[in-house]
Amino acid sequence: MPAEERTDLAVAGIAKSIGEPARARMLYCLLDGHARTSTELAMVAGVTPSTASVHLSLLKDQHLVKVSVQGKHHYYSLDGRDVASALEGLSVLAGGERRQFVPTTPNRLRAARTCYDHIAGALGVGLHDRLHARGWLSSAYEVTPKGTKALTAAGVDLDAARALRRRFAYACLDWSERTPHVGGALGSALLNLALKRRWVTQDLDSRALAVTKLGQREMLARFDLRLNS
Repeated sequence: MPAEERTDLAVAGIAKSIGEPARARMLYCLLDGHARTSTELAMVAGVTPSTASVHLSLLKDQHLVKVSVQGKHHYYSLDGRDVASALEGLSVLAGGERRQFVPTTPNRLRAARTCYDHIAGALGVGLHDRLHARGWLSSAYEVTPKGTKALTAAGVDLDAARALRRRFAYACLDWSERTPHVGGALGSALLNLALKRRWVTQDLDSRALAVTKLGQREMLARFDLRLNS
């Protein structure tokens, strides 16, 4: 089959996938960058969970969505910036506005908490984003030379983290924010440092973390991360 014909068929398949109303509602729901479960997307689309699974399977086959497994949950998100750009372009043609993602997690847990042995919540997501934005962490979740210098200066023992028999670093999808925070040995090292330096304190009866005044100053100075008081 000629390349041009294959492209035409691919475009038609993608257009057909987006053109079904329930699937379109799912896709536009994900346009805000927050991942959602199939159950949540079923509610958005107004279909049964079993029907939602069929729709999501088709969207995944067309490389419009991808799935991330976190424990027993499967979270769906758009499969890349190109998908979001195409949806945004169609939205401009169609007009109208979309509702924003509103977390239902209690404020204390949403602000900062532990996820196993690393930092989660808005604080964890903020650190993740700053590490990438400053060029300290690559897209493959390897610390760059620039990051090695900065994180070592902050007190993170990268050699000890790398020596552990576990994944060094990866994107751990955040339960409340639905965008990644840093998991793995690096995430654990960041939490241990924050606790040791008293940048955060941990509740005795929950996973909640409280950022101290010192922690707010250090997060701003070392990571250019400004936190709400």
